[in-house]
Amino acid sequence: MIPNMRSFAALLERHEPILVDGGLATQCEAMGCNIDGELWSAALLQSDPRAIVDAHRAYLDAGAEIIITASYQASRLGLVATGLSIAQADELIVSSVALACQARDEFVRANPNLDRMPLIAASIGPYGAARHDGSEYTGQYDVSTDELRSFHQSRLELLDGSEADLLACETIPSFAEAQVLCELLNEVTSPAWVSFSCRDEKRISDGTPIADAAGLFCNHHRVLAVGVNCTAPQLIVPLIEALKVTAPKKAIVVYPNSGEIYHTDDNSWSGTGTGAQCEQAAQRWVTAGANLIGGCCRIGPAQIAAMAECEALTR
Repeated sequence: MIPNMRSFAALLERHEPILVDGGLATQCEAMGCNIDGELWSAALLQSDPRAIVDAHRAYLDAGAEIIITASYQASRLGLVATGLSIAQADELIVSSVALACQARDEFVRANPNLDRMPLIAASIGPYGAARHDGSEYTGQYDVSTDELRSFHQSRLELLDGSEADLLACETIPSFAEAQVLCELLNEVTSPAWVSFSCRDEKRISDGTPIADAAGLFCNHHRVLAVGVNCTAPQLIVPLIEALKVTAPKKAIVVYPNSGEIYHTDDNSWSGTGTGAQCEQAAQRWVTAGANLIGGCCRIGPAQIAAMAECEALTR
């Protein structure tokens, strides 16, 4: 019988490194899914929900203790633009959690001797993800605070009321967006983490120092972890050092991309991936002070499995 370890806070209290999954879209593509449209992997919520279940399951089988839902790019703004009603859009957003729960249930049935229950993090992607114009990597939105608040509020309310164990506000590139999320997260009942995309070892994507962005959450009662994702792996250690100083009471979550360059004009990648060094990288991140580690774009189940073999995670 698996102990009732469904609490994110309880998981953090183990004081052991926690393994997060890798890129959901990365695994969906590896499985042969076409996700080239504006909704990216969120399109599969409607067209092929079983693929999302299978992608989650691949990460659970690789050793992930937390899986992140397919709601990153699923928003009212993006889904209504495809012709759906608001009600239909909301139903799809919430279905992302149900699919992750299904994958977990299947994994648990196949592994009855598990000593802990994997957790489900509901993804809250940035405003720029819905625009599909690359602005999620720059934070240059040119929209009002009210527009940002409206965009995030409805999805936060939906996912906060779902069966997700926590909220993952991720790939946040903008200080203004972080301020809006800081305000809105005061109203949720779920625990959360907030992770930023960064341009270098000191600044998030819009140029704001990571200390200022993460500092917004240093005393936030709902945000239990702050961190970095969708960022080049070679930048992670100095960013961890900055986060330890800025938010010493918070856990640190890091799940970088492979270090390759993504081209929004044709959905292609170039450069050299760093997946082969994932085990060694995981060791460095844990040693530097990260509490939760995983991967983002171009990091798949094989790389997560390699991280699971990291000495720091197996001791």
